[in-house]
Amino acid sequence: MTYRLGVDVGGTFTDILLIDEETGETHRAKTSSTPEDQSVGVLRGIERACAAAGVTMDEISEVFHGTTVATNAILEGKGARVGLVTTDGFRQVLQIARSFVPGGLAGWIIWPKPEPLAALEDTVEVVGRIGADGSVVTELDEDDVRRKLGVLATQGIEALSISLINSYANPDHERRVGEIAAELLPGIAVSLSSSVLPELREYERTITTVANAAVQPQVKKYVANLESQLVDAGVDGKLCILRSDGGLVSAGVASDNPVNLLLSGPAGGVTGATWVAEQAGFRDFLTFDMGGTSTDVALVQDLTPRVGRETTVGDLKVRATSVDVRTVGAGGGSIAHVPELTQALRVGPQSAGASPGPAAYAAGGTEPTVTDANVVLGYLPTDLAGGEITLDREAARAAVKSIADATALGSVEAAAAGMIDIVNENMFGALRLVSVQQGFDPRDFALVAFGGAGPLHANALGRLTGAWPVIIPPSPGVLCAYGDATTNLRDESVRTLVRRFDELSDDSLLEILQELGAASRETLAKEGVAEADQRLVYSADLRYHGQGFEIPVTIDIDSFDGSGAGIAALRAAFDVEHERLFSFVLDNEHELVTVRATANGPRPEVAAPVLEDGDGDPVAALVERSAVWVEGAEVEAGIYDRARLRAGDVVAGPAIVTEMDSTTLVLPGHAATVHPSGSLLIRPTDTPTPGDDDRKEN
Repeated sequence: MTYRLGVDVGGTFTDILLIDEETGETHRAKTSSTPEDQSVGVLRGIERACAAAGVTMDEISEVFHGTTVATNAILEGKGARVGLVTTDGFRQVLQIARSFVPGGLAGWIIWPKPEPLAALEDTVEVVGRIGADGSVVTELDEDDVRRKLGVLATQGIEALSISLINSYANPDHERRVGEIAAELLPGIAVSLSSSVLPELREYERTITTVANAAVQPQVKKYVANLESQLVDAGVDGKLCILRSDGGLVSAGVASDNPVNLLLSGPAGGVTGATWVAEQAGFRDFLTFDMGGTSTDVALVQDLTPRVGRETTVGDLKVRATSVDVRTVGAGGGSIAHVPELTQALRVGPQSAGASPGPAAYAAGGTEPTVTDANVVLGYLPTDLAGGEITLDREAARAAVKSIADATALGSVEAAAAGMIDIVNENMFGALRLVSVQQGFDPRDFALVAFGGAGPLHANALGRLTGAWPVIIPPSPGVLCAYGDATTNLRDESVRTLVRRFDELSDDSLLEILQELGAASRETLAKEGVAEADQRLVYSADLRYHGQGFEIPVTIDIDSFDGSGAGIAALRAAFDVEHERLFSFVLDNEHELVTVRATANGPRPEVAAPVLEDGDGDPVAALVERSAVWVEGAEVEAGIYDRARLRAGDVVAGPAIVTEMDSTTLVLPGHAATVHPSGSLLIRPTDTPTPGDDDRKEN
């Protein structure tokens, strides 16, 4: 018997999920994160999960890990000091950047422009030039390269990035500079733009390469340390890291290309939600992951998460493929405050984090948080995380009372309800960004809610969006770890072409796609994935000729069948997507900018759990009845133990469903039906719900 282990490290908690590959049985552990060294919390959680399952460490066959090490290095400004090598004349490429200022009119007056990840004094130019067609315009001056690298050697840089003009078309100069750097700067990690991002546009390519270099030392150190500790603990299984696009890579590949890990954590939640929604019979849904610090949302269509070509973390935007996740500073630890100037209640984005945490944690926190508001309203049980955290209700009331005193809300309960309403609206705004703003009606989707705090707010978000049913997965607090353990290996090969469609033929494009596919397959083959088990997906970044931006479109490789229909099908697909996004199409000729081939390994064969049938009456799971504050009044709610619910049981609101890692709130006028796969499906009971029809279900 072997086990797969999913590990997700969040800002507040570290989640562990141990899965029996034969039966699908799961064992969970949740422990406080250890920001100073994430591996400490990871090992502690693994030990607890193994103890709960009664298994030894050597029975773990594989470890799949979603990590925030790269993300935190960027957000906290703790990346390595990076040296940058550019082509002569391009030294200020990062300082010039793109003309973008967030905010409204005259926002530039108060916007502090972020400092580049590679300082100007740590940037050098070298003589040598590649043309846009890949030809050598000026030979590389190796003596000049050695002089400039010698300057960087005295600057105390900790990592080196090399980004030469047009290197995507011909990487020879970059590779030679890298070889010389290995001689003159031994021990310094080197990132080549032709390897990190072999695509058009020198600024995007440069900033992405510099970001890769900035986080590489920390990621490499963390991965090596974790691998070593796993081995010392007796874990012989292979360690894989989750990429931002929801695929897995080996620990070694992750260390070399850490820029692809910037959204590793949120991507795990989306892949886990996809697994759960498929078991429940839904293919189109929104994901809603509310943790202690932030909330991540995404849109999944036909069980395929929407993928973007840019990744944004804080003020940094890099060109790296990632699940299209939007994040807002709204979590269980978000702090409520009343600014003196406006006297209007605000919630977040400041967070109490894991330490000291909400006031209810009794760990030194005194400021009112969303968790404290939920405690005051009676929505949270006394114990969290399986008893690891005990809540102090009086401390929560004292913290929320400061909001009641600073506003005209009156009672502590009214202040807590106001805090919940505001944080719900903040998260509703994020859900609109991935749905309405992208041309999708949220009423045509279900809503999968998870994270430690997500199920508490999910019913309210269902009412705001009209997305039904609201799906609460089993073990929602550790779903990101479930996603880590149930996704597949993945690799991507890219090539920039910049060709109008009238300059292409089906045969020429098919040849390029096949070359890229072979390169992607080779990477997975090195990880032991047989070619017969691999699946290739092709895509292209397209635009109208003369347009200044591209739109990613999936390529139907079957249309390249020798009939000449391939290019025509690609043209039609782009027009459909352009009209969906912008409500119009143009007569301009189409232009292909970049093509990609993504190789996917097989999804793991993990058995899905099946609950025993019930008779619809959840009374056997009823633990007690308790007073809760809902819609301005105190009402009595049933409190149910989720572990005792059976398939087909219907829990009518107001009700609270408790489990080790999360708590679900069912509002009055709604009911949660237990699906055989273990998910709770929440729907309104009194009115038909638009969009909740057979089109969503298999």
